[in-house]
Amino acid sequence: MKAKSIKGNSIHEIKNALQQSMADGYQPTLAIVFMSVKQDRKAICKLLDEAGIAVFGCTTNGEFIDEVTEKGSIAILLLDINKNYFQIYFEEYPQKNYREVTNRIAQKAKETFANPAFFISGSNMETDAEELLFGFEDAVGKDVNVYGCMAGDDFTFTDQFVFTNHYSSSRGLVCIALDEEKIMIKGVATCGWKAVGTVRTVTKSEGNHVYTVDDTPVLDITTKYGGLENVSPDNEGLLLEIAANFSLQLQREKGDPVMRPGLVIDWEDRSFYCSGTVPQGSKVRFSLPPDFDVMEKVIKGVENLKATQMPEADALVVFSCAGRILSLGPLMTQEIEGIKNVWNVPMLGMFSNAELARATGGNLEMHNLTTCCVAIKEK
Repeated sequence: MKAKSIKGNSIHEIKNALQQSMADGYQPTLAIVFMSVKQDRKAICKLLDEAGIAVFGCTTNGEFIDEVTEKGSIAILLLDINKNYFQIYFEEYPQKNYREVTNRIAQKAKETFANPAFFISGSNMETDAEELLFGFEDAVGKDVNVYGCMAGDDFTFTDQFVFTNHYSSSRGLVCIALDEEKIMIKGVATCGWKAVGTVRTVTKSEGNHVYTVDDTPVLDITTKYGGLENVSPDNEGLLLEIAANFSLQLQREKGDPVMRPGLVIDWEDRSFYCSGTVPQGSKVRFSLPPDFDVMEKVIKGVENLKATQMPEADALVVFSCAGRILSLGPLMTQEIEGIKNVWNVPMLGMFSNAELARATGGNLEMHNLTTCCVAIKEK
C-alpha cells in the first residue's frame, strides 16, 4: 500500500495537489479527509468521488500533514488500498441510539471480514462516544481494534460534521471497516498530563455530570486546587482554562488514567459536565498544567509502539485533542515532528473534540487531552 498526503487552503489548491499526486500513475482508492468546517465539504467530496476515491471525512479544530499545523485548511491522506480490504459505512443517530448503530455496523462488517477493525469519527457534542465503542465490542468482542475521534468545528462548539462521498451529518458516524487479515492497524493513546495531589473520591455523580468530589462541589474544589480567579459566568475563558489545565484524571483498575475535563458548568450547584462518564465512587486526581514532559511521553509511547508491535508502517494518522494545542501552543509542532520521525511515512493529523482508542494496557474508551497515533500497513 502506498500513501501520499496533500493539503491546501481551497478546493483549487486541493485539485492541483491531487492531480500532481496522480501524475505518476498513482491511483488512490481511499481518502481520509480532515478539514475546517469553513471549507466546502460537498466540493471536496465531489472532486474525490469523480476520481473514483472513497471518502472518510470529518471537520476539525485544526489539521496537519507534517509538523506545521494549520487552521481553516484541508488535509488529506490518500491510500491505494485494495478495495476488497475495506468498507465504508455511514449512519446517523438522531435517536441517540449510539450502541445500536455501531453494533449494526459491526455486524455488517463481520459478514464481509472474518476479523474486522474499525476507524471511526462521530459528530455532535452530545454524543456518548463510549456507547459508540461499546457497540463494536458487543458485536466483535473486547479485543476489537477501534480507533477514531469526535469531529471539531474550529473551536466554535456549535456544529461538527462527518461525511463521505454523498452524505454529511452533524449527528452521525462515518466508519472504515478494515480486513485485519490483510491490513495491520495498531495504535496508542497517550496523555502525558501529570497527576498531582492525593487521590479523591467522586461522592456524587450521574453519568458525565459530576456534582461533588470529597463532598465538595467539584467547581469549588477545582477553584481551590487551581488557584483560579474570577470564577463566574462572566469569565468567558474559564471553561477552556479548566479543561486544558485543571482536568480530572479518572483512575482505572486496568490501564492508564483517562482525562475527564469539565466542559459545561451548572452554576446553580457548581457542578460540571465532563467529557465522559465519571462513575459515583470512582477515584480521581487533579492534573498539573503541561510541560515538555507531556510531549516526551507521547513520543516515547509511539516509539514503543514501533518497537513492540509495528516495526514498519505505510501511513500514520494522528488524533490530538484540541486542548493540547490550547495548552502547548507553538510547542505542539515539536510533538508532531517527533511522532512523524518515528516511521517517517506520510502522515495526516487533526485536533479533535475527543479521542477514541485503547489506553496503554486499558480498555476501549473516550479520551481527552490525549494524542492517539494509529499506524497502518498492508500485510
